[in-house]
Amino acid sequence: MTKLSVNINKIATLRNSRGGNVPNLLQVAKDVQEFGAEGVTIHPRPDERHIRYQDAYDLKPVVTTEYNIEGNPIKKFMDLVLDIKPTQVTLVPDGDDVLTSNAGWNTVVHQSYLQEVIAEFKRAGIRTSIFIDTDLKLIEAAAKTGTDRIELYTENFATEFERGNKEAIKPYTEAAILAHELGLGINAGHDLSLENIQFFKQNIPNLAEVSIGHALISESIYLGIQNVVSMYLHKLKG
Repeated sequence: MTKLSVNINKIATLRNSRGGNVPNLLQVAKDVQEFGAEGVTIHPRPDERHIRYQDAYDLKPVVTTEYNIEGNPIKKFMDLVLDIKPTQVTLVPDGDDVLTSNAGWNTVVHQSYLQEVIAEFKRAGIRTSIFIDTDLKLIEAAAKTGTDRIELYTENFATEFERGNKEAIKPYTEAAILAHELGLGINAGHDLSLENIQFFKQNIPNLAEVSIGHALISESIYLGIQNVVSMYLHKLKG
């Protein structure tokens, strides 16, 4: 069954915009798990514009499901992850100047670098995942890095699905099939929403986990976060 991990970055964005501790990030993490979410995801960036590095530490005792920390494996990030030892680390090649993650790893060009980083995380007992596009050559190269999983970067699917192009799912299906054949677990994330998640799930074999933040928090403004978490679970498990 596919697990739902709720990315709470946008809760931190809202908190930081006013100062203080409203909304309370830790309480939201507790609540989404109580509502049925099977994981909590954060993505601290060097400028700490949403999740702060201290948040990552504060969340450690609060997350009783799966704790997934995403980010570019610069030294500061690696030190943080190795200190906290979350369930999973998802490696994302985003630069300091990007608003949100906008590309997956080139696992051919960065093969040796990823091997070194992943080996260090795995020695610490942390499950690893690589944020990646659907190019089959990149999937094949990902398997050689030693990673446990890949996370399919789903922005293109989401954009095309909204335009009515359901054929856009095909590269993701093919990538998932190959990844499974190569012994990799399959995660997915970026712009997945209540509108497209069920179709995506139905067409991606062996989908282990989805990480959803922006859409889920935005939908919760209208529908309530408890209701929205339940809606996602219904679509993923149905």
